[in-house]
Amino acid sequence: MSGIARLAPPLLLLFAAAARAHSSTATRATPPTAAGPGALLYTTFQDHAVLQRGVPIPVWGRTAPGALVTVRLAGEQASAQAGSDGRWMTRLGALPAGGPYSLSVASSAGVRRRITDVMMGDVYLCSGQSNMEYPTRIASGYDSALYSAHNRLIRLFHVQRFRSAVPRNTFGAGARWRVVSPQSVREFSAVCYLFGRDLQPAVGVPIGLIESAWGGSLIQAWIGPRQIRRLGGFGRYLHLLSLYRSSPRAAWRGWDRIAAHWWRRHDPASSARIPWYSPSYDDASWATVVPIGTWRVWNVPQLQTFNGLVWLRKTFTLGAGEAGGKAVLSLGAIDQSDITWVDGVQVGASEGYDVPRLYDIPAGVLHAGRNVLAIGIFGGAGLLSPASQLTLRLADGRLVRLAGRWRYRTSAPMSRTGQIPHVPWLNQFGLTDLHDGMIRPLGATRVRGIIWYQGESDADQPRAYARLLPALIRDWRRQFGADTPFLIVQLPGFMAYHRKPRPSDWARLREVQRRVVADTPRAGLAVTIDIGSRRIIHPADKADVGLRLALLARRMIYHQAVVGSGPTPLAAWRSGAKVKVRFKTHGGGLESEESNRPIGFQLCDRAAHCAFIDARQRGHEVYLDASAMPAATLVRYCWDDSPICNLYDREGLPAVPFELPIRGAAP
Repeated sequence: MSGIARLAPPLLLLFAAAARAHSSTATRATPPTAAGPGALLYTTFQDHAVLQRGVPIPVWGRTAPGALVTVRLAGEQASAQAGSDGRWMTRLGALPAGGPYSLSVASSAGVRRRITDVMMGDVYLCSGQSNMEYPTRIASGYDSALYSAHNRLIRLFHVQRFRSAVPRNTFGAGARWRVVSPQSVREFSAVCYLFGRDLQPAVGVPIGLIESAWGGSLIQAWIGPRQIRRLGGFGRYLHLLSLYRSSPRAAWRGWDRIAAHWWRRHDPASSARIPWYSPSYDDASWATVVPIGTWRVWNVPQLQTFNGLVWLRKTFTLGAGEAGGKAVLSLGAIDQSDITWVDGVQVGASEGYDVPRLYDIPAGVLHAGRNVLAIGIFGGAGLLSPASQLTLRLADGRLVRLAGRWRYRTSAPMSRTGQIPHVPWLNQFGLTDLHDGMIRPLGATRVRGIIWYQGESDADQPRAYARLLPALIRDWRRQFGADTPFLIVQLPGFMAYHRKPRPSDWARLREVQRRVVADTPRAGLAVTIDIGSRRIIHPADKADVGLRLALLARRMIYHQAVVGSGPTPLAAWRSGAKVKVRFKTHGGGLESEESNRPIGFQLCDRAAHCAFIDARQRGHEVYLDASAMPAATLVRYCWDDSPICNLYDREGLPAVPFELPIRGAAP
């Protein structure tokens, strides 16, 4: 995993435990088996369901092969014959908003099913990573959210976390529709629920909310195989993924080779004349520590903010009766990637802050006397379990504990190494696996819109994200409808303030989000730059995120006379010693909050030298004093990890962060 894991892994682990229980996946897990056939109707058709109004209604399920199935709903009727595998699908005619109705299904095989309290309304799919998954019960204002959680016209459907190395037509675990109540909203996505809470009274139709999210997930995990293949650049990982389906052990051996190649190319310690994992390497000059958890809590100033490669070594002694046979090494979870060696033999390589490392040591590796365990770690925290919990289980069942002092040394910062590749089948860091396990099983479900809140884990690869986000939109529109609106939440502010302009991957990724939305029909951007947190990657204020998404939907999807988004830049051009920036406002014009002038503007030249610039706002334009930067070519606004900026419209919505080229004359 990238960005999010290395920035605040202890917080993420606490959040992962608090958010909701989910099935863990062993490092060397085998592919999941497909669930058995359902009872006539597919999982999404249950009591309290919301079906999309105004479009033909697909209904499907399984029955006896060749059986004739008849479906009835609100005066509409349709039939279909099951195929040789028992699968059937039909479509009812479009219905307006309304209900509650009963949906009945009868099979000529003698099976009948009836579900009740079905509403016709608008269905929204809410997906992304931890800020989407963040449950209502730990969001700010939870008490007030409980008081309002009695609207029976809002229904919730939560898709359990489930990754799959193979395309699936069923969910990995049971999922059911629930009417909104204090109990049902408690563990549901706060952003998704609060969006629906604000939207439903304004549009006056039933609202169905589907949450399918996984904290820490990469965008590539949510894109289907067909679209990923079309993008190019993922060939060897798709090959490994295909191999994993038939032979997990062979796939892992292939991955170990890829990991070892990356470490040799990017890690000075692995390419040294005597590699740091070699038993003959002399580590006497290394510092020592008794690890009690992540290196953030080792009281080592150098490691307080270090992101990159760190090596740890541990020497242990075995007797003649203990060595020689197979063994199992247990290291617990590690942030974020590791390569592990025992006596100069690579025994494993994996990634993911929530993935326990459990590595088999072949017979013949361990020997009587001195043995050396060496772990190369790529990340921002290292061991997530104290060394007292790290163990080596010998062939005879005896346990060797790896407590006590370890030696450690940094090898290279992440800024020099770049990002490590991701295991293509592994949890939220894989390739296509969340799409195949959590999106594809939604099948032909019709939705009114999709809300996407993700990007923290991809913040260090904005260039790749510029390819992947449009690919995800194309892929999901292929499944849910070519004109399906996409509402994208732009990344909030996070991390420290800075006195001077500096490069920022978070700012670059926000700009990618802005430009993709601008270039994509039926897409909208909810700006949240002002409701982030310097120290917490999961800001608790989800009510404002939900409200801004609801306003965006009301304007963009329902064409209501509300201001749905804040000011957006139109153009920047030079005018004497000034640079003028013209904005499009969707309401009452520009305002500078808490000051008599806008702040947060920068000018940059071709050499990427940037400086903060005094600004004045007049009408729909902002005037920048460019006298000290006559060679400026770019203007930036709100351009940092966690910028301070104060330009809003009169309705209280913030201007979008941006980067624009400076023209020579007014447009």
